[in-house]
Amino acid sequence: MTVCAIILAAGESSRMGTLKPLLDWFGAPLVQRQIESLKAGGVDEIYVVTGNRAYEVQEAVRGEGVQSVINPHYREGKSTSIKAGLAALPKSTTTIMLLAVDQPRPAWLIEKMLASHLETDALISCPRYDGHGGHPLIFDGTLRQELDAISEESQGVRKVMKAHADEVNWVPIDSAIVRLDMNTPEAYEAAKDTFGGPEGQA
Repeated sequence: MTVCAIILAAGESSRMGTLKPLLDWFGAPLVQRQIESLKAGGVDEIYVVTGNRAYEVQEAVRGEGVQSVINPHYREGKSTSIKAGLAALPKSTTTIMLLAVDQPRPAWLIEKMLASHLETDALISCPRYDGHGGHPLIFDGTLRQELDAISEESQGVRKVMKAHADEVNWVPIDSAIVRLDMNTPEAYEAAKDTFGGPEGQA
């Protein structure tokens, strides 16, 4: 059994005004903190998909079982980065986790999501807070081909979620952390307050 995570870190960060993967996140680049959380939460291998200013981002990508993947088509949308990450995954991958670099998640959440996904033998798992879905999303490896067929025109991953709407394992999480998404400097500052520290508030 191999659990792999794809971190989407290829975007242009236009609304943020600076490279999101390299934002300071409690004393380290955001992308490195994401890697640390995923490893601590039980992920075996991590694939960081870069695009915009790829080589700058890659300098912050390090660790055992961590690889960088360059997506030359990143300007065409997030689905191209997901597909670039999928192409790099080993054939032995049984579980696929998707997470954008601007969606920091603590290790305790990663661990809880993985445990629920594996214990229930779920096809898809998604956290839910206050009646709304969040991230990370986890997919069984059998959905790899469907994920590889997504496009911006077909709403990306949403197409796969909709196709298996009755099979989603919704995991209740009593923390707004599952909804964090940082697109602007204001959202970044608010996210740091919500997180409360590198370990994240449970």
